[in-house]
Amino acid sequence: MIYTYLGPSGTFTESALLQVPGAADARRVPAASVNAALENVRSGAADAAMVPIENSVEGGVSATLDAIATGGSLQIVGEYLVPITFVLVARPGVDTLESVRTVATHGHAWAQCRGWAEANIPAAEFVPASSTAAGALALLEPDNAYDAAICSPLVAERHPLTVLRAGIEDNAGAVTRFVLVRRPGQLPPSSGSDKTTVVIPLPEDHPGALMGILEQFAARGVNLSRIESRPTGQGLGSYFFSVDADGHIDEARMADALAGLHRISPDIRFLGSYPSARISDASRPSVARHNTDEAFAAAAAWVRRLRSHRA
Repeated sequence: MIYTYLGPSGTFTESALLQVPGAADARRVPAASVNAALENVRSGAADAAMVPIENSVEGGVSATLDAIATGGSLQIVGEYLVPITFVLVARPGVDTLESVRTVATHGHAWAQCRGWAEANIPAAEFVPASSTAAGALALLEPDNAYDAAICSPLVAERHPLTVLRAGIEDNAGAVTRFVLVRRPGQLPPSSGSDKTTVVIPLPEDHPGALMGILEQFAARGVNLSRIESRPTGQGLGSYFFSVDADGHIDEARMADALAGLHRISPDIRFLGSYPSARISDASRPSVARHNTDEAFAAAAAWVRRLRSHRA
């Protein structure tokens, strides 16, 4: 197996990848961006890619939502959760907070540490970086243009960086969700606690358009754990919805909901059904009796019997 991930080495994305059985001993190729990682998979240069898709503080990762919704078809086969904590590291010669005037990091990381930064380094300017690790490793270059970086503790452990402060995140307990993506193939079997991801273009903008989509899930008792709208890039008012729903396509209620969605939006993109990385079973929604597979099977058998009574 060849894995690719949002690099460089030491990112939270690599930490997520190392949770995949066998990945620690496999070839791991860092990519400069989410788009690059996914294109490595589409082209066959890599077998699978690990990319961030959602953060408990900032919500969906727009770069991933957009990249996976367009281009060649891809399939999510697993999700992994990584607790997020940050450290402030500095270039050689910067040893106090008062000396920090510029800080490089990924935009999501800055958003999760903004409160700490305003309280402790209020004069520091934020410099966007492609990843937390990229910003930190740039400090080791002789011509770097900033004083410090916000990154994961893993980067500081692997490289000769000075840690000025640890645990600088504003929300203790923040978690980022990552997904393992490959080219379309065999679906992971239902585990009993699964998630299905779809991209639903809005075929026509009219009153109640979103309600029509949501009704397909609600009428069948399918819980949505995430729904976000993203612009298609084809003009103002043109959007698609990125949706995570609890359940597996092998379950009758999910299959029936997807069929209903296809009638509304024929260009719906199915991104996969895969085991859910739930923190605890307590967060798993219950399924009402009338939405079980047995209830759907009994209803279908009843309709068949009615149809068989034709004159």
